[in-house]
Amino acid sequence: MKTRADFHALVGKVLREQVPFNRVLGLEVESADPPKVRFEMRPELIGNPLRGVLHGGVISAALDVVAGYAIMLALAADPKPGEKIKFPDIGTIDLRVDYLRPGRGKHFVASGRVVRLGNRIAVTHMELENDSGELIATGAAAYVVG
Repeated sequence: MKTRADFHALVGKVLREQVPFNRVLGLEVESADPPKVRFEMRPELIGNPLRGVLHGGVISAALDVVAGYAIMLALAADPKPGEKIKFPDIGTIDLRVDYLRPGRGKHFVASGRVVRLGNRIAVTHMELENDSGELIATGAAAYVVG
C-alpha cells in the first residue's frame, strides 16, 4: 500500500466484491472518513409490496455492514510499502436497530462510527438516511474483534 487512501480503496473493494450479500444489497462505499455506504432502492429490497418501503432486514444489514466497515478502518494501522494487509476478524455479538420512519427514497446512505474500541470488543453507533436526508433508522452494536 502506498497511501492510506489506497488502503481505504482496498477495504472498499473487499466490502463490495468479496462479500456476496453486500453485492445482493448493492452496497457501495460512499466515504471512508466518515465511514459511509450507499445503496439504491430496488424492487427486490421492498419488504411490504403494498407500501413499497424498504425491508427492515435490509436496513439492519446495511447498518451492520457500515459498523463493520468503521471498525475495520479504526483497527487499521497506517500501511507500510510492501506490507501484506491483514483484515481483522469481526463478528456481530449484539445489534439493536430503531426503525424511525418507513424506508422510502431513491437511495439510502448508512454511516457508522466507533464509540469504543477495546482489545476484544468494539461498540458502534450507526444511522441510515434516505436521499432527502430523512433519518430512517439508527443502530447500536457490539462486535468481537480479533
